Amino acid sequence: MRKLNTTMSRRGLFAAGGAAALTLALAACGSGGSTPSSAGRSAAAGQSTGAWSFTDDRKETATAAGVPARVVAFTGTAAALADYGLQDRLVGVFGETKRADGSPEPQAGDLDVDKVTILGNVWGEFNIEKYAALRPDLLVTHMYDPGALWYVPDESKDKIVKLAPTVAVSAARVPMTETIERYAALAESLGADLKAPEIAQARARFEAAAGSVRKAVAENPGIRVMAASGSPDVLYVSNPEVNTDLMYFAELGVEVVRPDKPGDGGYYENLSWENAGKYDADLILLDNRPTALQPKDLEAKPAWPKLPAVKAGQVAAWDPVPRFSYAGAAPILENLATAIRNAKKLG
Repeated sequence: MRKLNTTMSRRGLFAAGGAAALTLALAACGSGGSTPSSAGRSAAAGQSTGAWSFTDDRKETATAAGVPARVVAFTGTAAALADYGLQDRLVGVFGETKRADGSPEPQAGDLDVDKVTILGNVWGEFNIEKYAALRPDLLVTHMYDPGALWYVPDESKDKIVKLAPTVAVSAARVPMTETIERYAALAESLGADLKAPEIAQARARFEAAAGSVRKAVAENPGIRVMAASGSPDVLYVSNPEVNTDLMYFAELGVEVVRPDKPGDGGYYENLSWENAGKYDADLILLDNRPTALQPKDLEAKPAWPKLPAVKAGQVAAWDPVPRFSYAGAAPILENLATAIRNAKKLG
């Protein structure tokens, strides 16, 4: 996972009179429990109106009087929940959701981005007024570092968590399958039917894709894979001992480069462009997010075209923040299997 600038922009957080409106919203929502109408909405959706609870990966238990019916989530998380049939419960998202032309960002998956309120479309943006106005029953996001809520700005976190219960699911230091299973369990608690045909089909596709990766590795052994992200000054080499998808790739038999000097958090090693060739790699998985430099941008870096994998045209797109559902992860494994199958050992 590529480290992002943690300077939080306040752009769009408060409109004129926003502070007063926020104060009123906080008072109306109280300490973050479900509103009295939550149980009624759950009943209307065919769910039990009994008390709801879920213990997240912080070991904190979120509770509500009824099954949360108005869920706000990080965009990739919302997309995963939508894959489990919970689109109608999703009222708001935060994180890269729409491109400049209005089309969905890849991490939005099959989420209908026109049916949710976007609270922030870039790192550091989270409109608290809009969030309060949504009358949220629950906020859900990833947890990469202990206790941290992904894409919830640190500077406004205390205000945000007062408005509704929060759930954080670990997306680091565990294999991707564990994160997928945790989101599936959360979805089930929110009313998803994990035995529904489309979910069963997605799981079968995921398992078949995992088998394809194992087969590709067995048939084309020794392919050394490096997961990387490009920035103007640094090439980040990601660590399969921390990054959840790379950890799972390694479990499937993929030989993933392990950087020997990862920085804080252990996610990646920073290499100056002069040292970009430090690790031998037959195949490069390149961060495909809009926050990272893409191949056409990297052509201007003298070191990039000299890398053996780049010379050989063995560079594949990689999403360091995958969609943690069977439907979202299956294509990732299919593409990885194809890339390994087609790669040639370089030296």
